[in-house]
Amino acid sequence: MGAAYILAEVFAGGITAAALAFSLITAAPGMERTAPLAGAFLQNPAAAVQALRNSAVAAPAPTLRPDGPAPAFSAPAAAEPAEPPATPAESAGASVPEFDGVIPEGCGPVLEQHYGTGEGERYIRLEHGSIKNCTALSAQETAQAAAAGLPFAVEKNSDQVQVLIVHTHATESYLTESPYYYPLDWGGRSTEESKNMCAVGQAMADVLNDAGIGTLHICTLHDYPSYNGSYDRSRATVQQALAQHPGIRVVLDVHRDAIEKNGAAVAAVNGEGADKTAQVMLICGCDKGGNLPNFSQNLAFAAAWQNRMEADTPGLTRPVLFDYRFYNQDLSPGSLLIEVGGHGNTLSQAIAAGQRAAQSLAALLLQS
Repeated sequence: MGAAYILAEVFAGGITAAALAFSLITAAPGMERTAPLAGAFLQNPAAAVQALRNSAVAAPAPTLRPDGPAPAFSAPAAAEPAEPPATPAESAGASVPEFDGVIPEGCGPVLEQHYGTGEGERYIRLEHGSIKNCTALSAQETAQAAAAGLPFAVEKNSDQVQVLIVHTHATESYLTESPYYYPLDWGGRSTEESKNMCAVGQAMADVLNDAGIGTLHICTLHDYPSYNGSYDRSRATVQQALAQHPGIRVVLDVHRDAIEKNGAAVAAVNGEGADKTAQVMLICGCDKGGNLPNFSQNLAFAAAWQNRMEADTPGLTRPVLFDYRFYNQDLSPGSLLIEVGGHGNTLSQAIAAGQRAAQSLAALLLQS
């Protein structure tokens, strides 16, 4: 998609913020994905453009901060970044009133949607769940690679770190007040670890550590204060962790998706009532010109984990996305990106989904 077409669509109101972000990726290689809420972008496009310009500001070197039983890194801690301006709701400590069926002024709707296993020639059915094949590989080739089984093993109660959890886009956050609507001026970002991806990653790490799988959770904000270059910084973090902990077998980059439909923020949900959680999606990259030579091992891992999650909690997952994505998945077999919910989900729904995903991962790795 050309840049002229993208701009024309923006000013005509024919493209959402998320679609703009995806278009920018495809039109300008090297730019990283972003998905601000469409309402905020359309409300103040000039501010959104300025934010993209500001993303070129250099960010500090990553700080490694382990949690759980894993030994600490020796890397020096960088200075804490300054907090960004708080949203009006955060600065005033306001709470959104209980939903009465009316969307308050200045807010947009949240649409709940459940994503099934998918139908059509792109979808490869597993025993439980499916893989969406967006590559040039045939269905047979993809299914064969997916059926290979785990390419590694872990040891219960080992004194080594065996799972690494990082967040390339740690400041991605969720709704914390109302599950029915969101403030249009909410950017879906937070530097507070209790509100962003770090909260989900920590919930996952706790489950794995409690199961006897040594897990290191690094909460470095690789996307703050600069979004541009996030994957370069997270790559350096993972490389250092792998060098210091050669027993690592699984590397998980935990994200939150951003899904929009007809101007609404979409919450990808599974279950009802108290059992309601976010859905999760695994993303596995495919080799393109030699950049991911061991992609089949990652795919086998993704298929095995997908199978286990769907067997344990039917409907928890969206189809595995198998596509020409890179996401630093060349660094170690067992490297996957996992998106937990969307920006329309609540933090509690995302944490519950992360815990379910981690429980299934622990059962898979320990074959229990």
